Amino acid sequence: ALPIYVDPRSGATSAAGTLAVTGASTLTGAVTGASSIRSSSGTAGIGYTNGAGGTVTQATSKSTGVTLDKICGEIVMNNATLNRSTAVSFTLTNSAIAAPDAVIVNIKSGATANAYNVAVTAVAAGSCRIQLHNLLGGTDLSEAVVLTFVVIKAVAA
Repeated sequence: ALPIYVDPRSGATSAAGTLAVTGASTLTGAVTGASSIRSSSGTAGIGYTNGAGGTVTQATSKSTGVTLDKICGEIVMNNATLNRSTAVSFTLTNSAIAAPDAVIVNIKSGATANAYNVAVTAVAAGSCRIQLHNLLGGTDLSEAVVLTFVVIKAVAA
């Protein structure tokens, strides 16, 4: 049997050895591991559940900044024209972002196939800068591109 200890003052629970959980589990509060957290599932992976994300829509142009204080989510870009071979940047203000974090952004939908490149070009405490580039040399595009993003918490030391 696995020795489990509950601190009577704090209510903290600890277990010595390997703890295996079969079925769904809900943990409330921070989980810290001295080694690694891994998924052996070929399809489930590691990610977020309902309630962790959100959606925001750009108001007036593709360069208009947006605010979404969620660890992950979608940004529906304005459908203003992005000229051929041109890039535009905007700021995502987000209290979940810390300076050492990695923010990953991808094109989800609403975009002509192979027409754009998207990247995070800067990360700071409380925000990041996202750039969308129209790669087509001969075509202006007016699409409401939908981006997805995720913040991966990181430290510098």
